[in-house]
Amino acid sequence: MSSQDIPEENLPVEQGHAHGAVDVADEQNPFADPGLPPHEHRVQDIDERAAKRSERAVAFLFTLSMLATVGFIASYVAIPADKSIFVFPIGHLSALNFALGLTLGTALFTIGAGAVHWARTLMSDVEVADERHPIAASPEVRAKVHADFRQGAKESAFGRRKLIRNTLFGAVALVPLSGVVLLRDLGPLPEDKLRHTLWAKGKLLVNMNTNEPLRPSDVAVGSLTFAKPEGLEEHDEDFQNEIAKAALMIVRLQPENIKDKRELEWSHDGIVAYSKICTHVGCPISLYEQQTHHVLCPCHQSTFDLSDGARVIFGPAGHALPQLRIGVNDEGYLEAHGDFEEPVGPAFWERG
Repeated sequence: MSSQDIPEENLPVEQGHAHGAVDVADEQNPFADPGLPPHEHRVQDIDERAAKRSERAVAFLFTLSMLATVGFIASYVAIPADKSIFVFPIGHLSALNFALGLTLGTALFTIGAGAVHWARTLMSDVEVADERHPIAASPEVRAKVHADFRQGAKESAFGRRKLIRNTLFGAVALVPLSGVVLLRDLGPLPEDKLRHTLWAKGKLLVNMNTNEPLRPSDVAVGSLTFAKPEGLEEHDEDFQNEIAKAALMIVRLQPENIKDKRELEWSHDGIVAYSKICTHVGCPISLYEQQTHHVLCPCHQSTFDLSDGARVIFGPAGHALPQLRIGVNDEGYLEAHGDFEEPVGPAFWERG
């Protein structure tokens, strides 16, 4: 429906706007202002039912934004960080990241789409030409600006279209909650996950290279062997998280070379088991000096003495490597006698 189909008396009255005014080009003014094209009224300007439909559409978009924001918060709380889903044709994705991106994107997009639809269908679309003026506004100009603002507010129907106004307030008020929820990552809540590993009484020590349980005879004096807990496989979904805490290094010393009494008690025939995770920033330790019984972290050169309770003798590490108490079961395999007695890896402020 166009303005030509509506009786002239039903069209909105426009005041103060000269549409279609054209200057005539002459020698003095060869580039005349062509003026503005005649204004075409939209269907919403002349049909209140169409305006109501647009109002409901805008309110729907703002309401959808509110629901998406609530979905963002619910996803952040309810979906485990390690859960994955298959999305065609992308493939496997983190379920949490996918949900957060989808809901936050929807929340922001629908606010923008609602605002654009509101502006294009319900706010006044009359083009206004105004002459440039000095930067220092005169009282008359300021009065005109205030009058224009009041006129614009009236034409936007912000006060009259209460459904749009209220749903807009709700959408804009809820969207910042997404950022507030993300502040949770500034203070992670690991509960007691950092204090425990997969090691437990009776768990066999499995060679990381051969994937076979270790016997004392498999560990030669002066050698360095890396082990993992029985039952932890590389194809497990949580393998990386668990091995980052449970990785073990095994060294065999001569019992008479072990200086620390507890280390000797927790060993088996000179075989000692220590956490492979450096207590500085968590790098994996892999360098062993056979003659000195020192192990060196390649990241920042923290050095630990495995013959003296793995205490720090050089570098920025804050405390000794945790030792795992081990023994031999009835079948002759090395096994753990429990978990580490202190958290592995770097210290953290809740550690107490």
